[in-house]
Amino acid sequence: MFPRPIEKSAPWVGIAYKVFLPIALILWLLPLIGIAITSVRPASDLASGNYFGMPSGFAFVENYSSVFKNSNIGWYILNSFRVTIPTVIGAVALSCLTGYALAVYKFKSNLFVFFLFVAGNFVPFQILAIPVRDLTLKMGLYDTMTGLVLFHVAFQTGFCTLFMRNFMKALPFALIESARVEGVNEFKIFWHIVLPLVRPAMAALAVLIFTFIWNDYFWATVMAQSADVRPVTAGMNELKGQYKVAWELISAAAIVAALPPVAMFFLMQKHFIAGLTLGATKG
Repeated sequence: MFPRPIEKSAPWVGIAYKVFLPIALILWLLPLIGIAITSVRPASDLASGNYFGMPSGFAFVENYSSVFKNSNIGWYILNSFRVTIPTVIGAVALSCLTGYALAVYKFKSNLFVFFLFVAGNFVPFQILAIPVRDLTLKMGLYDTMTGLVLFHVAFQTGFCTLFMRNFMKALPFALIESARVEGVNEFKIFWHIVLPLVRPAMAALAVLIFTFIWNDYFWATVMAQSADVRPVTAGMNELKGQYKVAWELISAAAIVAALPPVAMFFLMQKHFIAGLTLGATKG
């Protein structure tokens, strides 16, 4: 049922594993390595066609300072935080409530409602671009921070509900029954018993949703046009000139934009792993 450990496999399997794993890792990291090198490459290298060779100099300070001088990337990063943080809070809060209702209460349409949340995750988001844009225009939410937050909360709640419902379903129901026998109301059961038990799952979900929303490019370009609302993923287009693309600046901006989700993961790494492995073992 489970894969055989490498230590118990044939000798040639262990040798192949040790040979091909570093190769696969390097190939996987190659684009990131290329962006990191390009971000410190002088502009003269790119102008002369030196795209993949060793840089002729080290332009770390020049490139990264130019990113902030020649664009509004600082403001775009702030916009990304203004969109991502409320979205994470709203999606996780709603999914905890809906997950609790679907995991604990037994009613006729329970499974049907759960399937609706799940089915929403399989709808290709590209086909929703025009309807969502028209809807936000009619509601006066197009190109606004509120519209972006509400949209992301609505779209992420389906996945978050699936995530939280499955975790809450694995909790011992005897704890909830015991609290009910003692006369504790449902909100206190949810707040004081269920939420503390699923806190690792909430942390893992927060990291995932933070990464999803922060790295979103499609909806950032569809629903945001002005610099006052545009997140950093869409704001990097500002570094493209009419006749020249400053790839060294775009690469530096990409590295800067990637730092918050990476920092978020490492800060929450312990809780993230605990949330993903919650309920994996018994006893």
